[in-house]
This record gives sequence, C-alpha cells and structure tokens, in this order.
Amino acid sequence: MNKHILIAEDDTFLAEMMGKVLEQHGMRVTIAHDGQKALEAMENEMPDLLLLDLLMPVLDGHGVMQAMKERHMQCLVMVVSNISDKATRDVCKEYNVKEYFVKSDMDDDALWPAISKYLS
Repeated sequence: MNKHILIAEDDTFLAEMMGKVLEQHGMRVTIAHDGQKALEAMENEMPDLLLLDLLMPVLDGHGVMQAMKERHMQCLVMVVSNISDKATRDVCKEYNVKEYFVKSDMDDDALWPAISKYLS
C-alpha cells in the first residue's frame, strides 16, 4: 500500500504508538507535534490521510481544518481527540471529517480497520 499518513498529535507517546501500528501495516508515517508543523508538513507533501488531534499547542485541530479549507488543501481527515461532545463532532462533520475517535475509548486495534477502509 505504502500510503502516507500524517499524525498531528502533541502527545509524543501516543503519536509514536499510532505510528508504529500504522508502519506495521505498511504505511509511511510523518509526525507533527503541533498544528502549525502539521500544516507545514502538508505544504511540503500532502498526505493521503491526516490523523488530527484537536487540542494541540501553537495551532489546534480546528485551526488546522480551517486553514486547510482556506488553502484548498484536500486529504482525508480523521480526528483522534479527548473531546467527545456532540457540538465538537458536529463541527468536525462540517469539515468532512471521515472518522472521529475518542482517545479514552480507543485501543491499539481501533484505527487500522477505519484507515484501511478509506485507503484501500
């Protein structure tokens, strides 16, 4: 497959854990630890999929999605966040987020089935 996935996550441990799982499935992974670095990475090379945390330093996930919309950047987006309220989920739908995972409800095996559905 060798698709490119950008993980925008400020929790280093979680980002590396997700990255290892995805690499085991043949994905090429880039990690950005804040929203601004995620946008810079996307300007250099648009990923096939962005795994996006909503609560990050410098620029949060909502800011990333807004900047993507303004700059006409297009790639699949899946949110991985600790925020679980309906209002936040509804805002994400407006940005065409494909999947929304709540970190506290997620296990190591949760991401891959959703990602493979969209990238196969």
